[in-house]
Amino acid sequence: MSVQELSAAVARLPDDELDAFARWFEEYRADLWDRRIEADIAAGRLDAAGKQTDADFEAGRCTPL
Repeated sequence: MSVQELSAAVARLPDDELDAFARWFEEYRADLWDRRIEADIAAGRLDAAGKQTDADFEAGRCTPL
């Protein structure tokens, strides 16, 4: 199915089904994001950022949220 076909199908959904689809799609995207972050962590791609964050915290360069 192409994006154009999918867009047309979504546009034809009744409101209640569109709401259900939107909730599902939001959860799907969030799960995908989580898997990407987990893969980056496992591969060590965030190690340098973590070390820099720790150094900034220890040096007092952080402020409360």
